[in-house]
Order: sequence, then structure tokens, then C-alpha cells
Amino acid sequence: MVTLKDIAAACGISRATVSKVMNGYDDVSQETVRMVRAKAEEMGYLPNLAARFLKTNRTYNLGILFSDELGSGLKHEYFTGILNSFKKDAEEREYSITFISDRPGGKTMTFLEQCHYRNFDGVLVACADYGDERVYELVKSGLPIVTTDYVFAECSAVISDNAGGMQTLMEYICSLGHRKIAYIHGELTAVTRLRLASFYKCCEDYGISSDDCTVKQSRYRDPAFAAALTEELMSGRNRPTCILYPDDFALVGGMNCLERLGFCIPDDISIAGYDGSYLSEILRPRLTTVHQDTEEIGKIAAGLLIDAVENRRTWIPKHVTVPGRLVPGETVCRMKS
Repeated sequence: MVTLKDIAAACGISRATVSKVMNGYDDVSQETVRMVRAKAEEMGYLPNLAARFLKTNRTYNLGILFSDELGSGLKHEYFTGILNSFKKDAEEREYSITFISDRPGGKTMTFLEQCHYRNFDGVLVACADYGDERVYELVKSGLPIVTTDYVFAECSAVISDNAGGMQTLMEYICSLGHRKIAYIHGELTAVTRLRLASFYKCCEDYGISSDDCTVKQSRYRDPAFAAALTEELMSGRNRPTCILYPDDFALVGGMNCLERLGFCIPDDISIAGYDGSYLSEILRPRLTTVHQDTEEIGKIAAGLLIDAVENRRTWIPKHVTVPGRLVPGETVCRMKS
């Protein structure tokens, strides 16, 4: 088994210097840090986590709270993108991650109790019912916490710019001459409320009347529900010229419904999704959508959480908004004058 003494001998430096590098002290030159870490990897060094815990009072284990109120689980590309990026960056900084369950081993525990039980250094709240008292207790506990798409004053947050994304999408659609626009949205979460507010604001800015901006509530990632509402919209007297869907997956239901009813996309009806998922790259015609930068969200969340863990005395909560990107695609056409 390779020891710090072995690495020190191979590098020609003191064991104390190697120890500082392995424990993250900042009074060692970057050149020495790179040399020591490269040699440690080359020699197959594995740190003694128990000893590391005694020196730093950290377990190097981060909790992930994913309490899915929408029922889509880790099948949702938005969350898997964030978690994959978070995991990658955490592991590069030698942290492991563990999912939180409120019934570990069949025992009933609050989220905070399990964090103490697992001895987490910090927690990423990736998906949760933010009205849940257990979530509120966790946020108020003083444990380093980072949330996604929801802001608490007590902890850092990384937010996809849902209001800005909807504004960009609506401005693009309106620039092509559409003034009869329907929005089928998901459950009334904090994310949905931001998108809805932005949708209504754009309708006001472009002089779109309440009769011409139809809103219907569906569910995220529910093609069947989206299809039923699409048929309802297209059978009405005041048909929209463009329909917005809560996400790219739900859009598939709407697209199938429109094709079944004999409508051609985008010549007869324009449609747009949200998320910029893998589906947007393979559907034909290419999907008009908003790409959410999940890789950047996960990367920033990992950095904020580890910074909070390693610098408890000087840590100040930060709220970071990550912009989306319009993908024009081919499913929204210019209105004929």
C-alpha cells in the first residue's frame, strides 16, 4: 500500500509537504501540487479517509435530496443533466455523493436527521417540495445547502433563467408574426409561475388580447395530457397559430395529436417546447425550444456547495442565475401577411 512517505521519496520533498497537498492546504505552490497529485495517481495512492476526517473534520461526502413531487424521477433529462455534472465536479474535488431517503433501512427519519445519520458535509437540494416542513428544517439547520430553481435567504441557489427563457422564446415567436398563442404549462411549481408571468408580460408587451393568449394547465412530461389539451385547443373557434408546451417530452403528445388531426407542422400550426432535451435534436422537423444549460448549473452548484463546506467561517450565500439558449428549430414558421 502506497503511503505519503513513499510519494515524498518519489518526489524528493518532505512528507509534511505531501500531507499539505493531500489535505488541500493553500500554502503550497501550484507546481508542487500538480507534481504531488500526478505522482500519487501514478503510484496508485488511496487516501486514508478516517485519518483525513480526523484532520479536517470533514467526511468528503455530499448528500443529494431528490424528492420528486412530479413523479418523473431521474428519467427527466433536466435533473439527470444537473446531477451528472454535479457528480463529475464533486468527484474531481475528491467528494463522494449519496442520495437522501426519508426511510433509510426502513427507519422513519426527517431529511435533516438522515444528514446527521450519514454525516454529510453538505447537501444539494436538486428537486423537492419546497413547502415541505422537512425541507424547511434542513435549510434552516445551518448545514451547507445549495438549492436549484428555488431561493432561500439562508443558502446558495443556482437557478435556470425560466423567466428569461420564456421571454426569449415568446419574443422569437412574436417576431414571426404570431398573435394567437396558447401555452400548455405544467404543474404550478415555482418554475411554472415564473414562466407564466413572463408569458403574460410578453403578451401585454405585444398587445396580445386575453382572448388570443390561451393558457391551459397540464403536467410536465405527460404526452397524453398534452395531446388531449391540444385537441381541445384545435377544436375551438379561436384556434391558436402557435402552441407552447411545458417541455419537449410533453410536446411529442401534442405533435402526434396534430398529425392525427391532419395538421401539418409548421405550415398549419406552429409548436414550441422547452428544455432543449435530446428529443429536440432528433425530432423532425427540428424542434423550436429553449435549451437549459444543465451542465453549467450542476458545475456551479458543486462549486458553491464545496466552497460552503470548506470555508464555513467566511461563506456567504450566493444566488446564481444561469441563462438558457433559444434553439430556433423548424417548428415555428413566419406568419403570412
